[in-house]
Amino acid sequence: QTKTGIALLYDEVSENAYDIRLKLTKEVLTIQKQDVVCVSGSDHSANHRTVTLRRQPVGGLGLSIKGGAEHKVPVVISKIFKDQSAEQTGMLFIGDAIIQVNGINVESATHEEVVHLLRNAGDEVTITVQYLRDAPSFLKLPLGSPGPSSDHSSGTSSPLFDSGLHLNGNSINTAPSSPSSPIANEPKYEKRWLDTLSVPLSMARISRYKTGTDKLRSNAFEVLALDGVSTGILQFYTAQESADWLRAMSTNISDLTLQNMKMANKCCSPSDQVIHMGWVNERLEGTDSSQLYKFKFLALKGSSFYIFSTPPVSTLDWVRAEKIYNLCEVLFKIHKLWLADDCWLQANLYLGIHQDFDLEDQRPYCFSVMVGHGKSHYFNVELGCELAVWEKSFQRAIFLEVQRTGSKTYMCSWQGDTLCFTVDFALGFTCFDSKTKNVLWRFKFSQLKGSSDDGKTRVKLLFQNVDTKQIETKELEFQDLTAVLHCIHSFIAAKVASVDPVFIDSQSIARKYMYSN
Repeated sequence: QTKTGIALLYDEVSENAYDIRLKLTKEVLTIQKQDVVCVSGSDHSANHRTVTLRRQPVGGLGLSIKGGAEHKVPVVISKIFKDQSAEQTGMLFIGDAIIQVNGINVESATHEEVVHLLRNAGDEVTITVQYLRDAPSFLKLPLGSPGPSSDHSSGTSSPLFDSGLHLNGNSINTAPSSPSSPIANEPKYEKRWLDTLSVPLSMARISRYKTGTDKLRSNAFEVLALDGVSTGILQFYTAQESADWLRAMSTNISDLTLQNMKMANKCCSPSDQVIHMGWVNERLEGTDSSQLYKFKFLALKGSSFYIFSTPPVSTLDWVRAEKIYNLCEVLFKIHKLWLADDCWLQANLYLGIHQDFDLEDQRPYCFSVMVGHGKSHYFNVELGCELAVWEKSFQRAIFLEVQRTGSKTYMCSWQGDTLCFTVDFALGFTCFDSKTKNVLWRFKFSQLKGSSDDGKTRVKLLFQNVDTKQIETKELEFQDLTAVLHCIHSFIAAKVASVDPVFIDSQSIARKYMYSN
């Protein structure tokens, strides 16, 4: 199904906006601009048309003009009156820029100079015109021609002066002259929407923010193709229109991403499937402490979480990721949408690894992925529904990896002894001597009642003895404590999910937020 509609293309340099038409299909977004085309007859000059108008006793030249050099735009035809001289030629259109009047070049003329020239040009006026494809929206030219227009522009008067030349000028001959009419063998013209840019939506990305900043564009966004080609800033007349188009384009991009994932998964083993992938913005701290944002492409595949600068389009591309993390050792966290009953938050508090993040970020729909050695990545997506998908995808990818792996063993130490600490999906926690392999202690997941750590290398795990009901404290030191704590969290969450998957689904923060809105 194809979606079409009128929008504006905003030029950030000139600060002007131009009327365009959007055409959205499943795979491509096309930008169209209006132009005048020759539909029959011989067209000697495709760009310029020279037309002779005969001034009428009633109605004059039958047109109005706007613009001029003082407004940094050419003088353009802003109205064409029905059944009068300009319309009868069949060769003039609203939006035509006047290049010459009776052989005199007026491209740099002011509005008043062109008005004066046209009104004093006699009964026959020869004008050369060229359709102005990028007419600034402040001219408020109707998009339809001739006759009344149903578009957004027609309801408001222009801030520029609209001079009507349908009135009589200084006519030498007062006798009625024959009406202007197209000659049989003259070329015929029509105003049409023509394709000017096509942006493939496969792996495309959308941005509602001014490049690298927290400044949200009002009712506007930009679409960038995989090869970097940009639509420019697409501006809409209402917030509802902007939201509708944003949703439609995001849906099509998501559908194409799903197709790409299915294709990629045909070449991957069952244990190395792509669970989810897509564009996000990553917050980077600038050298002057300012917040910068950069597009990143994330993927959850097999046992790993990947961060790319550009999407992987071939099997070989997966090795060129900027960062690769083991899924068991990362922690996904939503910001600004926390609910007190979230099981992931409970697990954080349970393990004593809850961290406070700087929530000064102006962007909604943010999440972080905490990784080893206390580091983290902070991301933002454009829509709440995307946040919900990332939340569910991280849960699913981590749970699958825990069940596939079964157990993870880490080297650790305590009081000079080198030990091994194992987190096992079936057995729980086991600590044994690295040399003799003798088991020192073992506890089930349900026996873990709390934990605390020094934020560096040392952790205390509090277990309840089944027989005595007493709390036993076990202290261990790890090289990468964060990775171990994340792994414990992943295994506990996966264990809960295996026992009661409905409960895990019911705790989705982002989806709760989406439904409440």
